[in-house]
Amino acid sequence: MNATLSDTAVQQNQAPDPFELFSAWLKEAEASEPRDANAMTLATVDSVGMPDARTLLLKGHDTRGFVFYTNLESDKALALTAQPRAAMLFFWKSLGRQIRIRGTITHVDDAEADAYFASRPRGSQIGAWASDQSRPAPDRAALEARVKEREAEFPGVVPRPPHWSGFRLSPVQFEFWMDGESRLHNRFVYRKVGDGWRVMRLYP
Repeated sequence: MNATLSDTAVQQNQAPDPFELFSAWLKEAEASEPRDANAMTLATVDSVGMPDARTLLLKGHDTRGFVFYTNLESDKALALTAQPRAAMLFFWKSLGRQIRIRGTITHVDDAEADAYFASRPRGSQIGAWASDQSRPAPDRAALEARVKEREAEFPGVVPRPPHWSGFRLSPVQFEFWMDGESRLHNRFVYRKVGDGWRVMRLYP
């Protein structure tokens, strides 16, 4: 089955698994996008119901869900803790495709967070210690001074900060969108039903 998800496949209930289709589209995007094919928009709602969205990078995915990392004291982390549901949007203009994913949020375990943090460049590791993400900073010099302090504090291996970890979005719905002529786009939605997925075409 190819990654274009043909009408025939849908009508015969032989459409690919949504995780497999996501992986196929992401692989094609990695070959066509100039940079950061794994960039996505993450939408959240905070404790008082105010929505927010920001762009970040997907750092892992499998059938358990989609993983990203952040400062646990950041606005997005506080929103995800208060309302553990979110939506992701991947848009690849070069391919005329986008994927919307909605689901529930859980924390990754310490071992998974430790392993990913250890794989990061040293500068990013130091930055995770130096930045009070989302909180006011007096000026750029203050941030740069804190970076130097942390570099001196950790001359060797940089441990993962206790306030830095990851979240996993476990999907309950996918929507795959493909650009079409005259704005007659192709849209297919997968909704989780029990242990499987129900797929249907949507009007554009």
